[in-house]
Amino acid sequence: MKVEKIVTPFNGYLVIFLLIATAGLLAYAISEQQIILIIACIPIFIILAKGLIIVSPNSSKVLLLFGKYKGSIKHNGMFWINPLYTRFSYSLRARNFESEKIKVNDKMGNPILISVILVWRVKDTFKVAFEVDNYTTFIKIQTDSAVRKLAGSFPYDHFEDETATITLSTNFDDVNIALEKELAERLDIAGIEVIESRIGYLAYAPEIAHSMLRRQQASAVVAARHKIVEGAVGMVESALKLLADKKIIEFDDDRKATMVSNLMVVLCGDSETKPVINTGTLNQ
Repeated sequence: MKVEKIVTPFNGYLVIFLLIATAGLLAYAISEQQIILIIACIPIFIILAKGLIIVSPNSSKVLLLFGKYKGSIKHNGMFWINPLYTRFSYSLRARNFESEKIKVNDKMGNPILISVILVWRVKDTFKVAFEVDNYTTFIKIQTDSAVRKLAGSFPYDHFEDETATITLSTNFDDVNIALEKELAERLDIAGIEVIESRIGYLAYAPEIAHSMLRRQQASAVVAARHKIVEGAVGMVESALKLLADKKIIEFDDDRKATMVSNLMVVLCGDSETKPVINTGTLNQ
């Protein structure tokens, strides 16, 4: 397989002086009507002028001679090359690409909407020019393919797979690293360097978004209730122990169960509790 070959052509500024000298000689020949000198100067002037090229910073030129790759120019400045060379220009600047939001299924089969932001640049001008037909289209298609593979490799969150170590919605760094690695492997064939890639948008698909939101809310409520009950049990245990240690009152099993029930209702209830004052004895 051929690889990129960097070439440094002849200094173009020296050719400028030769071009000026040839133009002066041509003007002299015309004024003196020296036909032979005119015939000699015209092709020399055309060859010198046609071979001049300018390469801007972060740009490159790919050179072909009758279909054969001769090299790439990545130095900026003015140069002179063989005027028979065919030239193709490619930018070496970093560029952004934001994919469209696509609907895919995560590892658990849930439909989600996802898009990615890719920062890339041309690294190998030979591959960009000759290994793929249209490198910008190639980048778009391969990015979509990589996103679909990534989404199918991880669950959206821990609700569907509690044993998952990496999820799309929580482990952003790990997911972005996996995405960058996948894209780098896919785009290397086109000579593209992946500078950075990350998820730009992530959400459940509209048809299940409401159901998933209710599920998350229910899970949050259950978790909160668990904490409330755990704290209430500790407070009841502490209250009974404190009453027993200070010998304020002695409870039999029935009265202890009644007190525990009342305290749990007070501590775990959603609404404000309205106490009932007993003006009689404990048995009334």
